[in-house]
Amino acid sequence: MGIDDVTEPAVDAQLPTRNKQQRQQLTKGMEHMRSYVIIPETPQSAGEDAYGVPATYEPVRKPATTIVSDENPQKRSDPFQFGTRYLEEGDDIFAHNAWDHVEVDAQYSEFIEQQTTFQRENQVSDFDKQRFNDKPEKWWDKFYGNNQANFFKDRKWLVQEFPILGEVTKEDYGAVTLLEVGAGAGNTAFPLLAMNRNPELRLHACDYSAKAIDVIRSQPAYTAQESPAVLQADVWDIAGQDLPPGLTPSSVDLVLLIFIFSALSPDQWTQALRNIFTLLKSGGEVLFRDYGRGDLAQVRFKKGRYLDENFYVRGDGTRVYFFDEEELRRIWSSSIDGVTADSRQTASFEVRDLAVDRRMLVNRQRKLKMYRCWMQGRFMKPLRSET
Repeated sequence: MGIDDVTEPAVDAQLPTRNKQQRQQLTKGMEHMRSYVIIPETPQSAGEDAYGVPATYEPVRKPATTIVSDENPQKRSDPFQFGTRYLEEGDDIFAHNAWDHVEVDAQYSEFIEQQTTFQRENQVSDFDKQRFNDKPEKWWDKFYGNNQANFFKDRKWLVQEFPILGEVTKEDYGAVTLLEVGAGAGNTAFPLLAMNRNPELRLHACDYSAKAIDVIRSQPAYTAQESPAVLQADVWDIAGQDLPPGLTPSSVDLVLLIFIFSALSPDQWTQALRNIFTLLKSGGEVLFRDYGRGDLAQVRFKKGRYLDENFYVRGDGTRVYFFDEEELRRIWSSSIDGVTADSRQTASFEVRDLAVDRRMLVNRQRKLKMYRCWMQGRFMKPLRSET
């Protein structure tokens, strides 16, 4: 072949491309926790701690009974589901994305104490405390204004953990009034509306952020409702002096409090309980889920976020409190001043169920582990005793 027979290779005209950056293992906000949340890629010998998570881990909670019945095939002893994936000896931590019922080990517990001391010594200034506590609804309005398209998540676990929600939405259940407090963008209200087959269900979704209620009211699922509408959304402050629009004392069967009680300051709890007690019918229940003490969301806070004991302000200005089991039991079983109760009825809630949901979430790609802790409960307004 002669030189004249050789053709030049074609050159493609392409726009310059930017090399894809490898995802950072930790964000800046978690860098101070590196040694406590990272699991090394090299395997360790059995029994040796892997930066806070032992290489082998005994189950932290075994079933209380060995008797297996048709109603309890998993031999469960707690009142809620919470999953049944126990981390046992010989298990590969990265075999699943999450493990249930995982207690924090001694090393991580020590880190929580160190971190809490650091937070307490570097708390929010008095000026900022007043700024964040005076008008908390302002910060939630800003949150929902900035995140309208980003924060909606369908809480698919609700019916599993609170089966009564599946019952009241059945076609033949009958008249029932459900109040969701802290409805946000409708993470609970819209899934319940979609699954509802009960023409007599009335669902009131309330939030003290006007912006959040605007988001709910603007959704096609809300505007397309036929009359009478199942879902009604209104602005309401659970710690205020008034009751929600359209509701009267002793008119509500169920109250949903999902990650809302933690947004209140401790000095607002009594008024919130007073309002809920007033709204509920005799025998009505509160379905409760919120943040537990020692949760990753609490431990990761750094300087300038500590408002008060177990009470913090996030970077977006919204507040959050972290509970423990005994504290919640005391709060919800205490006598409530200022409520009108039947002379035969105790002016306090009955704690029907209360449990701690501890999980370890893992990121297999980035070799991270994250301890999460949530509180879950059912509280009932006592039935009127017979004369």
